[in-house]
Amino acid sequence: MNHTSMQKTAIVIGTGAGGAMMAKELQGPYKVTILEAGGSFRPFSFNVNNLAKLRKSGLYFDERMIRMLLPNMLVEKSQDMVMVRGIGLGGTTTLATGNAVRCDGALKELGIDLDEPFEELYASLPITTEHRQHWSKATEKMFGLFERMGLEPQVTPKLLRHAAGCIECGHCAIGCPVGVKWDTRELVDQAVAAGAELITGCRVTGLDIAGGVVTGVEARHRGKKETYRADLIVLTAGGFGTPVILENAGIPVSRTLFVDPVLCVAGPLPGIRQDRQILMPFISQQDGCILSPYMDYLSFFFNRDWRMPMQDIASIMIKLADDETGSISARAIDKQMTASDQRRMEEAVLICREILRHMGVPDDRQFLGTLNAGHPGGMLPLTAREKDSLHSPVLPDNLYVADATILPRSMGNPPILTIMALAKKIAGRIRS
Repeated sequence: MNHTSMQKTAIVIGTGAGGAMMAKELQGPYKVTILEAGGSFRPFSFNVNNLAKLRKSGLYFDERMIRMLLPNMLVEKSQDMVMVRGIGLGGTTTLATGNAVRCDGALKELGIDLDEPFEELYASLPITTEHRQHWSKATEKMFGLFERMGLEPQVTPKLLRHAAGCIECGHCAIGCPVGVKWDTRELVDQAVAAGAELITGCRVTGLDIAGGVVTGVEARHRGKKETYRADLIVLTAGGFGTPVILENAGIPVSRTLFVDPVLCVAGPLPGIRQDRQILMPFISQQDGCILSPYMDYLSFFFNRDWRMPMQDIASIMIKLADDETGSISARAIDKQMTASDQRRMEEAVLICREILRHMGVPDDRQFLGTLNAGHPGGMLPLTAREKDSLHSPVLPDNLYVADATILPRSMGNPPILTIMALAKKIAGRIRS
């Protein structure tokens, strides 16, 4: 019997932070097939100023219409929040701002040690803090304000292939047009080059389970129902996608959804040009949230308060570590801010208002952005009992989850690097 016929097979569902890393790590010991619901990523390619002129026409009346401008961004609504996720190769990493922040404290509390995978990531990925040459004078001034207010800002480590090549377009969150920002499509390419098969436009709808194992993956590919079979299934469809697939398969998940709500506090500051530089250039870690300069495209197009030239808007992001209450199903997302979330958000808004006041924006000219969220997870959280197996007891033996769904709580921080480190750890556990 030749080597190929003896090689075990694996299916990885999704190509975001968890999926791309799992595919790259498993290809070789396994013959990997990657199933991706979307297609190729297409960055935002329109002239922002020209599109902005249409805002008063009423054309942009619902945030879900963002797909007209950015097809790889999928927006849904739940109560008082707009939910954002990426669909297509690279998942949400193509729409993230390239932050490489380590935030595994909750996992460490469970006894899960990610030191080794983090060290491997630092050695293999283009992580850098050498991007300050692209900061504007206004950003330097804001950084100084943060320091004087005791907010302890830190230059954000970024996934940048060559920081010097940044053209300061401000498109980090809508698709880097010059390929400076790294995303997980590179890991997918590495897996495919090593022999993995990539199937795009393939939306997984369910799992066939018999005798305690997954016997098949049900999907729709190019309008047809398909069944894919393998020895190992790794589910990495993201914090919104994975729970739905599990629920469809009859595997219970918990009502512990977190989403890391984002709210921007902004105001007019003529000529600040915050739209023409790296987004989230520095981060201030606060109790239960982070603060960072950020230009919010959803608010700019769909929030009436933001109807002014983008170049004249100063904006500070609040990213909150929210309470783990809520759920997603095939029918709807059920998630809203708790009283505790609202209180902590209001406290952070006051800090941002003070910063903007010192920047020259009076209180009566300040306004809020659209409450949105893009870091879902937590509906199958790991516990201390799974610190070694990294495998929930409710899952069949040959099914693993390796995305934000298994994170124990909201981090209120960019999760990409931590998800990749956790996926690396899980891949090592599977290989052994």
